[in-house]
Amino acid sequence: MSDNNLKNRLKVIYAIFTIAFVAILVKAFRIQVVDRGHLLSQSKKQFFRERKVFPRRGHIYDRNGNPLAINIRTYSIFTIPKNISDKKVYEKLKAILPEMELDGIAKKALDRNRFTWITRKSKLTEEQVAQIKKLKGIYIEEIPKRIYPNHELAAQTLGFVGLDNNGLAGIEHRFDKELRGEPQIIKYFKDNKGRPVRYVSQNIPTERANDVYLSIDKEVQAVAEKAIKEAVERVDAKRGGVGVMDAETGEIIAMANYPTFDPNDVGDSKGSDRKLAFISDPFEPGSTLKVLTLASALENKVVRPDTNYYCEQGRLKVEDHIIKEAESRKKFEWLSVEEILMYSSNIGTTKIAFDLTFPKLKKTLNDFKIGEKTGIELPAESRGIFTDDKNVSPLSLSNISFGQGVATTGIQMLAAFAAISNDGVYVQPTILKVNDPKKVKAKRVIPTDVAKSITEMMVNTVERGTARKARIPYFKIAAKTSTAQRADSNGRYTGYIPGFLGFPVGVKKKFVVYSYVDKPARGKSYYGNSVAGPVFRKVTEYLLYKNKEFEGLAENETYKNDMAFDSVKRVQSAKRYTGRGSVPNFVGLDKKSAMALAQKLDIDLSHIGVGVVLEQTPEAGSNRDGDVVVKLKYAPPTYE
Repeated sequence: MSDNNLKNRLKVIYAIFTIAFVAILVKAFRIQVVDRGHLLSQSKKQFFRERKVFPRRGHIYDRNGNPLAINIRTYSIFTIPKNISDKKVYEKLKAILPEMELDGIAKKALDRNRFTWITRKSKLTEEQVAQIKKLKGIYIEEIPKRIYPNHELAAQTLGFVGLDNNGLAGIEHRFDKELRGEPQIIKYFKDNKGRPVRYVSQNIPTERANDVYLSIDKEVQAVAEKAIKEAVERVDAKRGGVGVMDAETGEIIAMANYPTFDPNDVGDSKGSDRKLAFISDPFEPGSTLKVLTLASALENKVVRPDTNYYCEQGRLKVEDHIIKEAESRKKFEWLSVEEILMYSSNIGTTKIAFDLTFPKLKKTLNDFKIGEKTGIELPAESRGIFTDDKNVSPLSLSNISFGQGVATTGIQMLAAFAAISNDGVYVQPTILKVNDPKKVKAKRVIPTDVAKSITEMMVNTVERGTARKARIPYFKIAAKTSTAQRADSNGRYTGYIPGFLGFPVGVKKKFVVYSYVDKPARGKSYYGNSVAGPVFRKVTEYLLYKNKEFEGLAENETYKNDMAFDSVKRVQSAKRYTGRGSVPNFVGLDKKSAMALAQKLDIDLSHIGVGVVLEQTPEAGSNRDGDVVVKLKYAPPTYE
């Protein structure tokens, strides 16, 4: 073959390949650019149903492995009406599911051509499932349904899921990614003959996604919820909250608000009831903040527990305002720092704050994370309200010192008092079970001696002061009450939020309990001791029993408590006892003796003057109707 012929053949072959390559380019351009929209539309028509399913959502357990959120097997049924030629298929479906209300299904389906749900997440027998799968044009999918076996228990913490098992609130939302695991993609498409074919992207996994173990103790949670419910209903309040925290690990043992809801029936509840206000809704803490003010003053060596302040007989002018005691009848004169906390004096706390100055107080409050989120693993936590200013006016400092002009959440105050219980070490709250205490996030916020001093002062507040409802036989309890004014949406004060916050002392397992009741109805009691105190006592007492703290009482000399007065006071009080329904005789007693007698008989006193009791109202022997307050008038003793 000549060279010319060979060259001609190569040219022809080259031309053919060039034309073919150009044709391919043209075709690719047409498919990917010109006809792209049309082809995608045709492709989508092949798939008439695509669904993402998380088939094995993880369970949620309490700290002891009790189930709080689990799954059950249910089925959802749907149809594509335009693909059904035999309309009698709906009658066959109704025969298989006679207990379901399917009378309107046929009419509903006939009015539509697109995808139509027939029923969602229904319980079916295996026989019913098998029969439905034989019906042409009716499709059935196995869908796990989230169930909360304890109904309202810890509902606001757990949250809930949507119809597609996606977490919408609480733990379900916060840990949705961990709980749901990897999805399955289920597609339905038509084959060449127009028949529906089901395609699953992957096999159903043999194991569930990750389970979550909470720090919540189911039994303690139930006791706490019952106690706060009773308190709210007793005074016709708007709502109430309660929390229990392990002071050493930061674990939340119980936390709830009332009213609450059943996550199995979310649609039948109010949005406000589904919210965990204990972490999301700040309010003025009132007198519980005095504990932090005094802790700051002790740490900065501004005062000692026996430092005395004159409390102006209940009225102190600051700028253009008159600062009064929480109870107007209280007209304190000289009180020690310990007594200022014991009797919850606003004026005494104000004077301490003036000596302390705001920058020092602010540093302490910041150390206790007032004005910051605690970092608990729940959505919608509030940071509260606290000024960023380096300094404030005297009036603002006065208000902040006793818990006004600052707003905190329940979880913030619970964690702050847990630090005092934990010898001054602040531990970040957690809703998850702690398996390794060494990994707990902790930071010292006040010296150990300051924490112990504040604790002793709070113990005296329970034994001789405003927190007597916290007393539990054979145990030392440290606590502080609050009767905070309630700010409304217009910035005015309307109603009160009584609270009670404290902990047992000298126990093996340190824990803190906080209870509060939001806006008791007019005419009802609104003091922290009488409204929130019983909630604290019920929960604390239950935990002491549950933790078997009685076993160490005989060996505990440091905090031994026989719940009795010394022998001299016992004799004095016995001589003056006039019967369980009568007012005793206080005339001739000094203030401490009068208070000891009142404490034994659970009587509230009002003091006027100094010295020994000269007169009392009501008189000795009078009937004690309700929460009577005995007014004592003092005068210096005379000697003949």
